[in-house]
Amino acid sequence: MYHRFNESKYPSTNIQMNIFEEQVNIIKKSGYKFLNPNNFHKIYDKEKLEKTILLSVDDGYNSFYQHAWPYLKNNQIPFLIFISTEAVGKKGYMGWNEIKEIEKYDFVTIGNHSHSHDYLVNFSYDEFKKDIEKSIKIFEDNLGYNPKFFSYPFGEWDLAQKKFISKNFDFGFGQHSGVIDLNKDKYELPRFPINEKYGDLERFKFIVELLPLQYKEVYPQEKIIDNNNPPDMKVEFFKDQKINNINCYSNEGNGWDSSKLKIEKNILKINFRDKFNTRRGRINCSMKDEMGWRWFGIQFIVKNIKEN
Repeated sequence: MYHRFNESKYPSTNIQMNIFEEQVNIIKKSGYKFLNPNNFHKIYDKEKLEKTILLSVDDGYNSFYQHAWPYLKNNQIPFLIFISTEAVGKKGYMGWNEIKEIEKYDFVTIGNHSHSHDYLVNFSYDEFKKDIEKSIKIFEDNLGYNPKFFSYPFGEWDLAQKKFISKNFDFGFGQHSGVIDLNKDKYELPRFPINEKYGDLERFKFIVELLPLQYKEVYPQEKIIDNNNPPDMKVEFFKDQKINNINCYSNEGNGWDSSKLKIEKNILKINFRDKFNTRRGRINCSMKDEMGWRWFGIQFIVKNIKEN
């Protein structure tokens, strides 16, 4: 997941183009193909597929159009770009003319990123519904259709919002890290955020080679933390699945550290060290087997805390 390109003023959401090009070369040298979002549904076919890489871009900044788009177009690299309709045409963002221009190419897919790009979990359900419905109408008026892909602003949602998204879109993406497989919830899809801090080439090589750490379900299903801080978190794996030497790290309390784990049969229980005191509580789990490193991440939201 990318945002800005060559905008050093915003390091938390920016990547330099020379680094981005190196990252694309790493993917090419790895032998993996880029996934055209038009074929995304095939991930959920019950047949074994070769591993592919999906590039996604959020927000539709001008810096994407000025710097990344010419490179992606010249190389015909497929990607998915999520647009928040309220920002279209404002300072620093692409206008509808630019969006329509890139949308004509068959390796480009447009996604819906809400209207306001606000902290939607702080909205009432009716406010949330109006925001999404407004974005849908604007897309229909300007592109003639509503995209089938949705990206939650800041990777935040509650169960009621997720249910609404599932009725209006085919897929929903978050901002928790992980590798997609056929068992991942279609409306809680993970992505690895890439920026100046988390975009160095050695880390990128590691991410590209990661495999999915599959699971059946994560509890609690509701990812909003209120009085249940820290949450009683459990991961249910499949009965015939081998879970050996799994490690989990989380950012509750004073920062990132290893979590205490307890495994009984096919249930992993994570005992958090302390409460989450930042807006986004993150848990990343990894395991190495004969195939390589496997990874999944989960994100909880502590409401009414400012972005960390």
